[in-house]
Amino acid sequence: MLAELQLFALAAAPEEICGILFGREGRVSGYRAARNVADDPCRHFEIDPAILIAAERAQRGGGEPILGYYHSHPAGTVTPSITDAESAAPDGRVWLILNGQDAAAWHSADNGEIYGRFIAMELDCSGAKGQTAAK
Repeated sequence: MLAELQLFALAAAPEEICGILFGREGRVSGYRAARNVADDPCRHFEIDPAILIAAERAQRGGGEPILGYYHSHPAGTVTPSITDAESAAPDGRVWLILNGQDAAAWHSADNGEIYGRFIAMELDCSGAKGQTAAK
């Protein structure tokens, strides 16, 4: 799955890709790509609200739980940006950031180590290029 997302990120560059991660207990079981509806998709991302609302409704109806979100930094690192921190709710959801080559995962939380919003978490990138964001 991570390898697929890396390919999507490379193909979409210089625009950022984004979407929703599904799963339980910190384990991703699937994802859903979403259109990036940001005003400047080369510098920011915004998940299409219709996709996000549909996923939230499905979850409330017994569907797959939303584990978090993913997006790309096509010309940057896989560390969250200040804009990411300003956009993230402190809800403990996972933020996977990739750039077509590397990847890192973060929990959104109050008082996080990155911009007061993100805490590094382990990322298993078996079979794909990646890195852990863990300390």
